[in-house]
Amino acid sequence: MAKKIRRNTPRAESGAPAAPATGAGGSGRPTRPIRTGRVKAQLVSDFTIQLATLSEAGIPVVKALTILEGQTKPGPFKDVLRSLVEDVSGGTPLSEAMGKFDTIFDQFYSSMVRAGEAGGVLDRILNRLATFRERAAEIRSRVKGAMIYPSVIVVVALSVVSAVIVFVIPKFEEIFTSFGITLPGVTQLLLDLSAFMIKWWYLVFGTPLLLLFLHGVLMRRGGDYRYRMHSLLLKLPGLGAVVSRSLVATFARTFGTLIEAGVPHLDALGIVRDATQNEVLMAGVEDIRRTVREGEGIARPMGDTGLFDDLVVNMVDVGEETGELDRMLLKVADAYEVQLERRIDAMFKLLEPALLLVMAGFVGFIVVALFMPLMEIMGQLGSV
Repeated sequence: MAKKIRRNTPRAESGAPAAPATGAGGSGRPTRPIRTGRVKAQLVSDFTIQLATLSEAGIPVVKALTILEGQTKPGPFKDVLRSLVEDVSGGTPLSEAMGKFDTIFDQFYSSMVRAGEAGGVLDRILNRLATFRERAAEIRSRVKGAMIYPSVIVVVALSVVSAVIVFVIPKFEEIFTSFGITLPGVTQLLLDLSAFMIKWWYLVFGTPLLLLFLHGVLMRRGGDYRYRMHSLLLKLPGLGAVVSRSLVATFARTFGTLIEAGVPHLDALGIVRDATQNEVLMAGVEDIRRTVREGEGIARPMGDTGLFDDLVVNMVDVGEETGELDRMLLKVADAYEVQLERRIDAMFKLLEPALLLVMAGFVGFIVVALFMPLMEIMGQLGSV
């Protein structure tokens, strides 16, 4: 890595409160309160596609929003659309109205809409947004789907092994004690482990949960701990390569889409920085943005971060020279998303048999540890 990436990059300030108290255009007309709640990403993606279709048909934004608000089921998102209708009807730009709900329409979304409004190509921008969200959702769905089977194996394995150690092994200990035989080392180890789990069960099961809780709290706080964890994640064998390609693909797709929409480079880099959840990438993008602000190109500082390989840096360099940076970035995103899918498939194809082998190893250890003294007992009974 050419230089150390700076940490603790400040995020942009959040938008306006999500529940305005007055009517459209700040006229003071009271409105019903906006219900806050979780809105599914797929609901926002469907809304984006529908709004793009209505805009392409020449329907004004206010009427399009009214149609979509009318066909949306009651809930938090319907209230959000009602607020958008009121604000846009009063003369507020759609991007500004969306900025009030930054947990639903993030900075990337509202910036894209703002660029579409400024260039008079809102329908095209909305289509690009919909495509972007669908590609991102497809990758997330692929990862989640691939995780289901290994997760089930891990849960079943832990449950079975724990039940055997806590409930079955003590019964064997009574048998071994009644015959007064000398136990092999592996058997004694298994019995000691069973006794420890029975006596200190709250520590055995509570400590991992407590550590996970503390990890979650520290990760939400950010700072050095979050940065170190994200940095460690990138260095893990196998998984680190998958995470790295995911970050590069997301950076290229987001940055390229923003530039294609006409967002200035510095503003686009700021949006990419604030949109990422990885502290290492966030700090790297801030380094790039700081260097670009000083008048340099984008390719060299990208290489200095150590997050992007030579292929990505060279393609960005060519894109800057030819004036087709957005196209080059989107090509990078396409290529890395394909690589990411292949790596995910390969990783989980190896993970499933590896988990089965680990489970078989635990079961084999228990079987051997229990049957060694049982064979000795059977020999004693046979000699009587």
